[in-house]
Amino acid sequence: MNNNYLIPANSKKSQLILGFFTPLDLILFGSGCGLTLLLLMLIRNADVGIMILILMPAVITGFLVTPVLYYHNVLQFIVNVVNYVVSTKRYYWRGWCVRYESEDE
Repeated sequence: MNNNYLIPANSKKSQLILGFFTPLDLILFGSGCGLTLLLLMLIRNADVGIMILILMPAVITGFLVTPVLYYHNVLQFIVNVVNYVVSTKRYYWRGWCVRYESEDE
């Protein structure tokens, strides 16, 4: 036998919580719902506009973790954009040259 294995396409799905969510998804959604519950307990007698604003953390995080096609790729793209925005913008690179003009490049 040559140890060639055929792995089913849905094998990674069994590693997810309830077959859909990663631990980061549940933490994100839990924090959005927790913030919404905290705001609901703190703010009383709110009109419709304020109530919509109070419910926004749970709604936004709910949409972020909803299992749609390629949502993990979109989540990773959002993480990459955030990392790019908050990180240093100085990149060190040296090309393929025979010699360099100065050593501090």
